[in-house]
Amino acid sequence: MSKKKTQNSERRKVLRSAAKLGGGILLLSLGPAQIAWGAKILAVRVWPAEDYTRVTLETDEALKITHQLLHQPERLVVDIEGLELTQPLKELVAKVKPNDPYISQVRVGQFQAKVVRLVFDLKESIQPQLFTLDPIANYQHRLVFDLYPTVANDPLMALVRNSAKKAAALEAEDPIGEIARREALKKDPELAQKAPPKHRRLLTIAIDPGHGGEDPGAIGRRGSKEKDIVLSIARRLRDKIEQEPDMRSFMTRDGDYFVPLHVRVNKARRIQADLFVSVHADAFVQPHARGASVYALSQQGATSTAARWIANKENSADLIGGLNIKTKDRQVAEMLLDMSTTAQIKDSLTAGHAVLREIGGFARLHKRQVEQASFAVLKAPDVPSILIETAFISNPEEESRLNDERYQDQIATAIVRGIRQYFAKNPPVAKSRQI
Repeated sequence: MSKKKTQNSERRKVLRSAAKLGGGILLLSLGPAQIAWGAKILAVRVWPAEDYTRVTLETDEALKITHQLLHQPERLVVDIEGLELTQPLKELVAKVKPNDPYISQVRVGQFQAKVVRLVFDLKESIQPQLFTLDPIANYQHRLVFDLYPTVANDPLMALVRNSAKKAAALEAEDPIGEIARREALKKDPELAQKAPPKHRRLLTIAIDPGHGGEDPGAIGRRGSKEKDIVLSIARRLRDKIEQEPDMRSFMTRDGDYFVPLHVRVNKARRIQADLFVSVHADAFVQPHARGASVYALSQQGATSTAARWIANKENSADLIGGLNIKTKDRQVAEMLLDMSTTAQIKDSLTAGHAVLREIGGFARLHKRQVEQASFAVLKAPDVPSILIETAFISNPEEESRLNDERYQDQIATAIVRGIRQYFAKNPPVAKSRQI
């Protein structure tokens, strides 16, 4: 029998089976014979996180999807037209882990001819975003399912809850308190100049590990991924900040998942961060480029060709990571990323210089001054923000160093020392008592 006749025969068997199930899902007991038409699944990926869970299907052709939400119990049903039911798609079932915050399990089957149906059994009510992405970088066509909770997690509430004991302990050390001090200032306005008060609140440091999830960042010759290295450094930095009696940390991501650039900025603003520190690992077209760098925002253009190139690369993270440009908050994101202030840039440069000096005490520097470029992630208008390129992952020697736990620890220690020096000379302003 010819190959074409065999395929048609298998197709008829599938359709007969589907008819017996009343048009329902054909379960995954099809055996080796699969549908012989349609696009091909290249990869299936699941990225669970507290903020949301992302499911990505990578295909060799653009596909059309429709979906519906069902309740009691909560389910998300997705129909994909023109798709082959192959082994990679079956693997989606096993990729959902028990600790996924939102997905209980996934069922996959042939719903109709040329239509595959996915049923996501959910742990709670969600607000899904389903969209497609065109080929970019190493990816071909992607179907993206973002499952957000109906009630979004509030980073400020989580921060306050996690640091309540430390904040109470710090406040207890102040016998006068802010209210009494304000009353004293009314009687003697020159008091502030005579004896500048020590800050009696926690300093909030937003730590931003670059890239994540669908966006690996730069990749070294030995296969090291920027997203993994910077997350490791960021966690070390977090632990060291938490050891400081008057500091607390907040991570824009604490796992391997994608966070859009404007969401990173929004999180820092929501928690009223005193400083935003974005951690990265450089890559350049020339493998001999080396050394750590610190960047601040620029409104007038980049201070060097390399700074402009690196900023463009970092700003492409949304395209590679997979931003849903069809959502309403896209316009808000673009407006936000156009905001910046002269005061913010001045403070960022001061903080950057302090950190750069500390890193230069043990590591080679790419440039001995803080560089500037239009990094989207540094554009919070009311939060001093710096971006640290810890070394060049594209340099084989520095790639090895970036994977060294001792070097990672040294980088984290230097950043904390720089932060401490910055705030010692630039006391933070008073903020709302709720944080």
